[in-house]
Amino acid sequence: MRSNSVNCWLRVVAAIAALGLAVSASAQSPKPVKVIMITDMEGVDGIWDSEQQCMPNKSPRWEESRKLLTGEINAAVDGLLEGGATEVVVWDGHASGANLSTLDIHPKAKLLSGPGVPSSAIVDSSYSAEIFIGQHAMAGADKAVLAHSESSEGIQNYWVNGLRVGEIGLEVMHAGAFGVPDIMLAGDTAACLEIKALVPNAECAEVKSGVSRTGGYSLSHPAACALIREKAALAIRHLSEYKPYKVSSPVELKIEYTTRGVPARPDVGFEQVGDRTWVLRGKDYMEVYRHI
Repeated sequence: MRSNSVNCWLRVVAAIAALGLAVSASAQSPKPVKVIMITDMEGVDGIWDSEQQCMPNKSPRWEESRKLLTGEINAAVDGLLEGGATEVVVWDGHASGANLSTLDIHPKAKLLSGPGVPSSAIVDSSYSAEIFIGQHAMAGADKAVLAHSESSEGIQNYWVNGLRVGEIGLEVMHAGAFGVPDIMLAGDTAACLEIKALVPNAECAEVKSGVSRTGGYSLSHPAACALIREKAALAIRHLSEYKPYKVSSPVELKIEYTTRGVPARPDVGFEQVGDRTWVLRGKDYMEVYRHI
């Protein structure tokens, strides 16, 4: 009888010990850190001319540009993984997703590409952070290389609640709507200034600096990749210091079109307030974002 009591007590002690080990292991398990990488091409080192370098399968130097972009992306993936990211998704964001190949993208990254990627697939609340690689500044930015806002032919300006923004701002706000902070950007000087205005502590890899829209100074490709790797690792290590950018509600989106881009039939809900300017008001950012 006493032997049975001892055995029972030993089983209880063993169960408690096993539970303690399980709890300890769970507490020590690293939290998944999933990062979405927004990519473009105009902000990549050594790229100055849209016609000569940025048009998929048409530009004479297209293959070179694709390799430069891929190199910067892979350097960023290396830095993110080194800094503690557990998953990296790369969105091929230039020219309808016709730039990157699974043949040479980083083997530890996932590639999101193709002309049919909806905005709802780019970022959601499952991500821990968002970064930009190859990003350019907004239309009209001073000494910004190949600057434009979504469409160089169609869009002159965007404003959200009175704040003038370009693609950087629109995507920072998009991520923020899901509680995802932006932590790093690689691009030219103007693009770095643009994200710093929204996220002051964002890490920036300034790979080139413009003296005009189509000329300036660039780091060598190896130097640019080394800087990007360093900044990506640094950003992810300090992830806890970043906060999502939240747009206050309700939200007003104002779009000024170029003379070539004025829509014949604006989307439902837009109010025309000028010859080339329309306004849309919504209850929150996502309600107006889908019209961009």
